[in-house]
Amino acid sequence: MDKDLSSIQEARDLVEAAYQAWLNWSHATQVEVDRVCAAMSEAGYQAAERLGRMAYEETGFGVPAHKKLKNEFASRRVWESIREQKTVGVIRHDPARRLYEIAWPMGVVAALVPSTNPTSTAFFKSLIAVKARNAIVFAPHPAAARCTYEAAQTMALAAENAGAPPGLIGCMQRISLPGAQELMNHKRTALILATGGTAMVRAAHSVGKPAYGVGPGNVPVYVDRSAELEKAARAIVASKAFDCSTICATEQAVIADRPIAKQLAELMQREGAYFTNEGETESLRKAVFLPDGGMNTAVVGKPAPYVAAYSGLRIPAGTRVLVTPLSKVGKEEPLSHEKLTTVLGWYLADGWEQGCETSIAIIETGGRGHSQIIWATDERVIMAFGLEKPVFRILVNTMGSLGAIGCTTGVAPSLTLGSGGLGGSITGDNITATHLINVKRLAYETVAPPAAAFLPGEPLGGPSPEEIERVVRQVMNEILEQKNNQ
Repeated sequence: MDKDLSSIQEARDLVEAAYQAWLNWSHATQVEVDRVCAAMSEAGYQAAERLGRMAYEETGFGVPAHKKLKNEFASRRVWESIREQKTVGVIRHDPARRLYEIAWPMGVVAALVPSTNPTSTAFFKSLIAVKARNAIVFAPHPAAARCTYEAAQTMALAAENAGAPPGLIGCMQRISLPGAQELMNHKRTALILATGGTAMVRAAHSVGKPAYGVGPGNVPVYVDRSAELEKAARAIVASKAFDCSTICATEQAVIADRPIAKQLAELMQREGAYFTNEGETESLRKAVFLPDGGMNTAVVGKPAPYVAAYSGLRIPAGTRVLVTPLSKVGKEEPLSHEKLTTVLGWYLADGWEQGCETSIAIIETGGRGHSQIIWATDERVIMAFGLEKPVFRILVNTMGSLGAIGCTTGVAPSLTLGSGGLGGSITGDNITATHLINVKRLAYETVAPPAAAFLPGEPLGGPSPEEIERVVRQVMNEILEQKNNQ
């Protein structure tokens, strides 16, 4: 069979099977839901190392140990964050307002998965979908089809062994664009949950169904003169090097307050940062980005020594991050854009106000609505950044890669980070189980209707009832007269 036709048919079969399973699962009790999700969480956690290595071997992106950590986060930590959430029946009751809120599942979720975080995203999306009493069908990225399928199967098998109906979690194996489009457009698909690049997100939003589409981030990190510099340097380098910068909230450019810039650079060098000269920076521009402005996939998710060798650079042993001093932001400076690899921009700022301006310029270059990081102890500066930045996650004194997903901060643990209306998304939240349910409201009368609501009332303006009756009689007489004359 033709590859595209085979992919389309597989999508149809998986969605139909998921829908039939959902008809059963939509009536599950909270106890049944939580038992199944607990089993899925444990299965994902136990498979974290194996699937992390499989993802690395298939895609060539990142670091196996870091992918294991992401898998553990996406299984156990995500489950811990939603375990106590009520997603069945009455989830809230307000006695004073005589209002009941009742959870209602959405149905079949079509989930698009990126190649940069394939197994962890499959774990995470499976858990939040099943917790909300939905079914889910995955469309993997072609470069990560095998490991995504294995991750989905791990969760599906655990769910079924714990009492979930077969077919509740499905994953395509015959990958094609027409197949993915069929998955999203299918009449049984109720919601699209898309994580990945701009093209993928736009495709999800163009279908005409409800969609959570989250795209790229271009995350600036401002380091203020009040910051704890040793901690900042250690975290920034580690975060940028974490899984070779494949998390969309990873730092993309440091904006250093001038009085502390020299010391910060020295501290970052101790942590494995190599600051490039002008010629080396130009080599990286040509290596990291293609002439049309797109990222060169040959260096995506690769460690610094690989990127350096590819670019013709000779760097010291132990280098973890390549830092490029820059002065411009926007189209004229490719390295001011998102870089899904171990290359980090470096800017100087004269005070936090200029740091704020540069941060906004970087965000506007490709990360509207996503995230910003600030290192400071001056609460006035911190709050100014929180109030002014056009993003929905402002992380304070923490790693961007792990802070934005909720590993080191109090935001909801998630691997799908909304960028709000600013970034073309329906929400700025970290997506979790509560985003995958609708809420019915059972509302009793609390205030008697006003007396005027019961009055028959009289029309305002226009002809009176008597005048209307006269005109109707006149028209009828004219019609009868015409018939008699015929």
